[in-house]
This record gives sequence, structure tokens and C-alpha cells, in this order.
Amino acid sequence: MPHWPHYQQAWSSAVDDAVLEHLARYFRALSEPLRLKILDALREAPANVGQLTQRLGCSQANVSKHLAVLTEAGLVQREARGTAAYYRYADPAIYDLCDVVCGQVAQRLAGAAHLRSLLSALAERPRAPE
Repeated sequence: MPHWPHYQQAWSSAVDDAVLEHLARYFRALSEPLRLKILDALREAPANVGQLTQRLGCSQANVSKHLAVLTEAGLVQREARGTAAYYRYADPAIYDLCDVVCGQVAQRLAGAAHLRSLLSALAERPRAPE
């Protein structure tokens, strides 16, 4: 990937503000841990609000509020089945994105853990007498 400032300049000049706002809304929808849990639950199978509430241990109002955000961002689709509404992920590529991000976070955490262990080992070394 090119150096960030050059990449940003080329990218920003090629994309208009409306597209950038759409992208920002998409990523904001992913910025809430409960929404990520909802998406993870929907990876297994479509579910209704009651099922998600039970599975995630949250209130119905909270799950409904987050489903509305995910639906508005185009990440989740709502499907009526009789008197219930079922939700499913709109695009399986969202899980590819999540897997990439999770991999990056895992690498950073592993690096941080390694650094912490090195620093701890240094701190535990015997000191020279004064």
C-alpha cells in the first residue's frame, strides 16, 4: 500500500463527499460492540428480535435499536415471516471485513503482549549493587 498521505490524497480526490458519508455511516454501524455481537449471531442463521434478545442477554428495545442501525447501513435485511420479522446479514462480505480487522487486532495484541513480557523480564532482572 502506498504511503498514507499520498494514498489519502488520491483517494479523496476520486471520491465525492456523498460516498464518503455513506462509508462513514457503514463503519459507524460497526463501531458498537453489541452490533458486532448481533452480526456474529446472524452469521449462524436468521433470527428474530426475541431470539437475539435471548441469545445476547439484552433488552428487546436495545436489540431493536441496534438492528435498526444495522438495517439502515445496509448490513442487515429484515424479512417478514407471518407475524414476526426475521433479520439476516445482507452481504456475507461483511464477515470477510470482520475477519481482516480481527486478524489485525490479534496481531497488535500479540505484539503488545510480547513487548509487555520483554519489559517484565527486564524489570525482574537483578540489579547491580550500588
